[in-house]
Amino acid sequence: MDSLIPVNTTHASLATVFETSQKFAVLMNQYNCAMMEVETKLKVLDSEFSLKYARNPIESISTRLKDPVSILNKLRRKGLDVSIDTLEHKIFDIAGIRVVCDFQDDIYTLEQLLTQQDDITVLTRKDYIANPKPNGYRSLHLIVSTPIFLTTGKKMMNVEVQFRTIAMDFWASVEHKLKYKKEIASPELFSAKLEKCASDLALIDQQMQEIRTEIDSANHKNDYADFFDAG
Repeated sequence: MDSLIPVNTTHASLATVFETSQKFAVLMNQYNCAMMEVETKLKVLDSEFSLKYARNPIESISTRLKDPVSILNKLRRKGLDVSIDTLEHKIFDIAGIRVVCDFQDDIYTLEQLLTQQDDITVLTRKDYIANPKPNGYRSLHLIVSTPIFLTTGKKMMNVEVQFRTIAMDFWASVEHKLKYKKEIASPELFSAKLEKCASDLALIDQQMQEIRTEIDSANHKNDYADFFDAG
């Protein structure tokens, strides 16, 4: 095992060890390559969808690599050794992609189209849309494995993909900012209100989905009517 732990090293200096380690830099570059591969797959699907159906299912895509401090925090929370080997084989969300969609059904469509590709293997799937977290958080989380091709050959790398609607992303972003406010007088009331907001936004998501379905259905009928009228 390639251990990176000097005895009695502080948390800050451990982060510096990661940042200055050549093996760490190589590994992070590999995660970045894998992240780009999956991002490209999603962009290709979005582009084709736009041509076939005259709309884009993806509102936005963002990517991130965990920074050294975040990685160290996660290793310590899990009680794991601080080493390159542990990092590569025990932490699965170092490379992350967030996909924000207009509608909830687009999330599951994109999931199916992505995961049915030959070079994508789903390692874990957590559907927090069907089963929201107690605080109201909703999202679909996948850990997928995909190959990258290096000078030394093929290597399988893990990438986390999170799918959300615009409403889910708005809630998660605001909740993340608010929960770090120190001056909250009543955390219980605050949590209850946030959960209520999450439920309200989920209802709005459902209603927007129903409206789009009705519009699509009407347009489909009109297409048939135009076809027969033209005949």
